[in-house]
Amino acid sequence: MPKLTFSFAKIPLSALFLLLVLSLPFQVISQNLDDERSILLDVKQQLGNPPSLQSWNSSSSPCDWPEITCTDNTVTAISLHDKTISEKIPATICDLKNLIVLDLSNNDIPGEFPDILNCSKLEYLLLLQNYFVGPIPADIDRLSRLRYLDLTANLFSGDIPAAIGRLRELFYLFLVENDFNGTWPTEIGNLANLEQLAMAYNHKFMPSALPKELGALKKLKYLWMTGANLIGEIPESFNNLSSLEHLDLSLNKLEGTIPGGMLRLKNLTNLYLFNNRLSGRIPLSIEALNLKEIDLSNNYLTGPIPAGFGKLQNLTGLNLFWNQLSGEIPANLSLIPTLETFKVFSNQLSGVLPPAFGLHSELKRFEVSENKLSGELPQHLCGRGGFAWMPKSLGNCTSLLTIQLSNNRFSGEIPSGVWTSPDMVWVMLAGNSFSGTLPSKLARNLSRVEISNNKFSGPIPAEISSWMNIGVLNASNNMLSGKIPVELTSLWNISLLLLDGNQFSGELPSEIISWKSLNYLNFSRNKFSGPIPKALGSLPNLNYLDLSENQFSGQIPSELGHLKLPILDLSSNQLSGMVPIEFQNEAYQDSFLNNPKLCVYVPTLNLPRCGAKPVYSNELSIKYLVMILIFALSGFLAVVFFTLFMVRDYHRKNHYRDHTTWKLTPFQNQDFDEHNILSGLTENNLIGRGGSGELYRIANNRSGELLAVKRICNKRRLDHKLQKQFIAEVGILGVIRHSNIVKLLGCISNESSSLFVYEYMEKQSLDRWLHGKKQRTSSMTSSVHNCVLDWPARLQIAIGAAEGLRHMHEYYSAPIIHRDVKSSNILLDAEFNAKIADFGLAKMLVKQGEPNSMSGIAGSYGYIAPEFGYTRKVNEKIDVYSFGVVLLELVTGREPNSVNEHKCLVEWAWDQFREEKTIEEVVDEEIKEQCDRAQVTTLFNLGLRCTQTSPSDRPTMKKVLEILQRCSQQGH
Repeated sequence: MPKLTFSFAKIPLSALFLLLVLSLPFQVISQNLDDERSILLDVKQQLGNPPSLQSWNSSSSPCDWPEITCTDNTVTAISLHDKTISEKIPATICDLKNLIVLDLSNNDIPGEFPDILNCSKLEYLLLLQNYFVGPIPADIDRLSRLRYLDLTANLFSGDIPAAIGRLRELFYLFLVENDFNGTWPTEIGNLANLEQLAMAYNHKFMPSALPKELGALKKLKYLWMTGANLIGEIPESFNNLSSLEHLDLSLNKLEGTIPGGMLRLKNLTNLYLFNNRLSGRIPLSIEALNLKEIDLSNNYLTGPIPAGFGKLQNLTGLNLFWNQLSGEIPANLSLIPTLETFKVFSNQLSGVLPPAFGLHSELKRFEVSENKLSGELPQHLCGRGGFAWMPKSLGNCTSLLTIQLSNNRFSGEIPSGVWTSPDMVWVMLAGNSFSGTLPSKLARNLSRVEISNNKFSGPIPAEISSWMNIGVLNASNNMLSGKIPVELTSLWNISLLLLDGNQFSGELPSEIISWKSLNYLNFSRNKFSGPIPKALGSLPNLNYLDLSENQFSGQIPSELGHLKLPILDLSSNQLSGMVPIEFQNEAYQDSFLNNPKLCVYVPTLNLPRCGAKPVYSNELSIKYLVMILIFALSGFLAVVFFTLFMVRDYHRKNHYRDHTTWKLTPFQNQDFDEHNILSGLTENNLIGRGGSGELYRIANNRSGELLAVKRICNKRRLDHKLQKQFIAEVGILGVIRHSNIVKLLGCISNESSSLFVYEYMEKQSLDRWLHGKKQRTSSMTSSVHNCVLDWPARLQIAIGAAEGLRHMHEYYSAPIIHRDVKSSNILLDAEFNAKIADFGLAKMLVKQGEPNSMSGIAGSYGYIAPEFGYTRKVNEKIDVYSFGVVLLELVTGREPNSVNEHKCLVEWAWDQFREEKTIEEVVDEEIKEQCDRAQVTTLFNLGLRCTQTSPSDRPTMKKVLEILQRCSQQGH
């Protein structure tokens, strides 16, 4: 093959010149890309070369990098969201002259507002979910082309600058969840192109009225100002927001009436004004026909529900509960085809339910409790079923999840479809005059049935064994009759069973197959007869047993003594023989009244003494013989002991002269003597004092083991009912079992004090080890606190406490919220293993994922999560916040509150972070020389994450534990 040759000499000069001219743009483009690549590689280096940007290299075009977008071969967009960046953004990023989009969201970027005001072409800036601090630049209007600005979930503070009102191109402005502490700038009303505005959850803002200037935003479609410390009235100018689709002003302190024109905004689809102080009537003129959700709950609204709501053919949710509304429910509401949620409970509504309610919609939640409604239930309440051309039948219910009709004046029978709607979860009918019989079949998902205080009659059907998922059955105070079928005992999931106040008769089933989850059992005020089943003694979780006011006979089964029952009531029966020795103490003083044939050997109950030769069970005979010897000797020693007590314990006697009123409530299988506990409440045994009471170390004179006793004085005397409720709630907590949770052995209480008996923790509280030297007023008796708690022990304590809290949050059918996590409630055993203690403020949530309402703020100052200041809704994240404070204590050695600096530890820690202090500047001086720097940094940062203002930004305890365990492993 001949060799091909090419020579420029053969090309005309004009052609060469043309070729050179045509190649110039490509050379310029190539040079521009090279320059931009150099800029980006420099940015990467200043960011610490994060592994997430490994594709950025000198051998490829930046236009090929996943995080880079190019337009016409120049970089126009950088997306660095979720790249674990923890360094400041260099100003050189603005050397990219055509940069339009900069997304830095969801990282750990510290420092002040990034130095990017020279990015002159920037239109989209996303800084959300970082750790930016300080003010927004007063000259932010230098970014004159900015159209989209999101600063959500940072730590920006100070005023929102008036210069934002000069960003005339803005259509999207989100300033949610920051530390702004000024007032809302009225200049925002100048942003004529603004479509989306969100300034929610800025709780540090000064109490401010809604700027009336916002009413000038003609293009505004979305306004979100939840929890923004708003006061005053909603401006009438809001009636001019003709483009508005979504309005959320909830969780504020707004007063006055709802502007009359608000419900005439034709584009409005979502209206949320709940949890304010609004009053007056709901506007009657309804022209916002596109409304899908209305929530005006938890206000002071009066008057009727507007009939105009019936015109809203796209409405899915109507929430008007917790107001003072009156009148009847408009009939045309039942014609809304899209209605799924209807909640009007806790008002003063009257009349009957519209007869067609549920006929035309897929109704899911129907909640009208706590009103004055009457009449029978509409037959179509349970939602659409069958074909469109077929008449509705009661057996075709398909949609209902919850129905709550309690405490009204309803009557008649319950449509069978209510019981069998396939997705039904709760049926709450208590406090009415409903009649009829119990259904033989329930929906497969139904877990809670409350029908107490009605007129249901007839027997419990044998088919009740098919109610397999029922967890709560409350049928108290009806007219049910017949025997208890053995099939009832097969309900494996039942935790609360209340059948008191009915007309049941006959004997109880002798065998109990599946009640392993049962906590509460109340069969009182019936006509039961025969013996009390021994099988009740085999129920591991039973805390409440009430069989009073029946006709039970025979002996009380000794097997009941195996249970640690906080509440037991067998009074007003025909029982005979000796009360089991386990119940012969003051805690059960009222448990056996009106049983004239019962007797006791230990003289602590107001019952006759048993004969000289009582018949004992083999199991307890030795114990009784020991008791005989003890009482034989007691007469001889009585005078001696009395004299000693008078001289030695004069102070105790004055404080506890009413000791006969003390009641013991045991929680775990621990043998201790309450008289020994009471006599041990002396100054010699006092090991600590706090705001809630005193802590004693007392030796158990039966086992020789040490016990910790916390004495809490009630601020008021509790009536008998409240005392029972208190003991029952604490009894639930008494069944918790975990190696990182202190065992609550029992409670001894009277009307003015409660004594909580715990396993003794030799090293006492974490608070003592961290702050004992600083607490000059505390009374400490142990010299161990002169020692330093080293870093490995601190890390071990953090892990152990996290284990305990995670167990509480995740391993029960309803999460247990401690609500008072603090270093003084983290106790240490001999090996410095941490255990969570003191559940006096704990509360079980009703249902997984649904936060519970608390009537008031609980906890300890310095540890209280900030959301307590603006909402009654709490969940596990309040414990996470408090645990974050503990982590900061472990790292810094500082107390949660510092009087000298007039700020709490959390504020101080965040200040150090904002000022970019090194870990050596914040760590406890006592461990600075021997701690692992990486581990300490991890715990400090984790403490900051746990104490973020927004609950949603805090990790779960599961995530916290994973980080701690990984941190521990990295240190080995």
